[in-house]
Amino acid sequence: MDRTATLTGGSDLVAQQSWEEFTKRCDAASCRSCGESTLKPVLDLGKMPLADGLLTEAQLSKPENTYPLEVAFCSKCTLVQILETVPPEVLFGHDYPYFSSFSDALLAHSRENALDLIDRRSLSGEQDCLVVELASNDGYLLKNFVEQGIKVLGIDPAPGPAKAAEEIGVSTLCDFFTEQLADRLAAEGSQADVIIANNVLAHVADTNGFVRGVRTLLKDEGVAVIEVPYVRELIEHGEFDTIYHEHLCYFSVCALDALFRQNGLFLNDVKTLSIHGGSLRLYVEKHERPSPVIIEMLSEEKALGLDRYEYYKNFSERVRQIRDEMQTLLKDLRNQGKTIAGYGAAAKGAIMLNYIGADSDTIDYVVDRNVHKQGLFMPGTHQPIPDPDRIAQEMPDYVVILPWNFKNEIMSQQQTYRDNGGQFIVPIPKPHVV
Repeated sequence: MDRTATLTGGSDLVAQQSWEEFTKRCDAASCRSCGESTLKPVLDLGKMPLADGLLTEAQLSKPENTYPLEVAFCSKCTLVQILETVPPEVLFGHDYPYFSSFSDALLAHSRENALDLIDRRSLSGEQDCLVVELASNDGYLLKNFVEQGIKVLGIDPAPGPAKAAEEIGVSTLCDFFTEQLADRLAAEGSQADVIIANNVLAHVADTNGFVRGVRTLLKDEGVAVIEVPYVRELIEHGEFDTIYHEHLCYFSVCALDALFRQNGLFLNDVKTLSIHGGSLRLYVEKHERPSPVIIEMLSEEKALGLDRYEYYKNFSERVRQIRDEMQTLLKDLRNQGKTIAGYGAAAKGAIMLNYIGADSDTIDYVVDRNVHKQGLFMPGTHQPIPDPDRIAQEMPDYVVILPWNFKNEIMSQQQTYRDNGGQFIVPIPKPHVV
């Protein structure tokens, strides 16, 4: 596969030519939110495999599909977005391997959110409340409402996670959430008191249709609670590996405010969260009543320049520096005869490994707790994915924590490895050994 990213070519001339070609593609693109016909180039990671496209052993010898991974900025509505749209049926098909319940930190985070909403919105089964989650995965969050006797409906297109949700008592519709589906559910009387949508808004090609669908499905006094990664954290901390084909958009509060307004909804409150390297929890309603926090964040973003291209234009240089430092670190360790494994066959791990060109000659294998990933192989770089027990059995000198956003949880799980002299490499925001 082609792992060569723009600005990393063999000469300055090659890099400049590649950037000029990228700029032309941006000029020809349209914004996913406002439709603006000219975008500004931010980052080109080259051609990449699908980050969650784990391979069977039989697939290793077959050609692997790769797609351009290019990031651009809209000067009109301030949305950061990728240019390529891979069909959702390809991204979230029958073998989609992500199951939320394998992360203890995510389970705790989700339970806190659910209990807060039950208290904040006075939800109960007696009042015939309905909580709908879009991209509900394996029921990891909605089960907290089920425990309280509150009616729920999960909507998720991946059969494996949807089946797992049904098995724990979370009613789930296995389908993509669209404006048309929202119309149908509302016509059937299934409007929601609360709609939850965590890390899905960025996944949807029809961004405006998705938001209109949320409005249709929401009761007049209902609230949509939506979590998205925060583009400010991505840019300031160099979190380029959170950019992959499933994530079509990267949101600021400015961009979100514009998106919701143009579709008849209002961003009235927001919480900043540490999860996933820095996220926003949005509280969106049909009536405008902005909190002081919203007003303050909009003002702060404009003061920092998140609504202007200059804030993003040097991001590619900082990403290249992270790549160079990771390559140097891994090469030096290998030259010393050190063994290196990876932890976490996450999407961001696939992007990191492919961008730095670290195949199984550099990192021997990548362990993962998710049994649905074990026995498969990383896309592009083809490391096998065994059970985490292999780390304790083989004691590699170093383990690269690929889902660095869960580094504390992972290091805690691997305390025995640390006690016996093992060391971790954390690649973001700056490659370092812990």
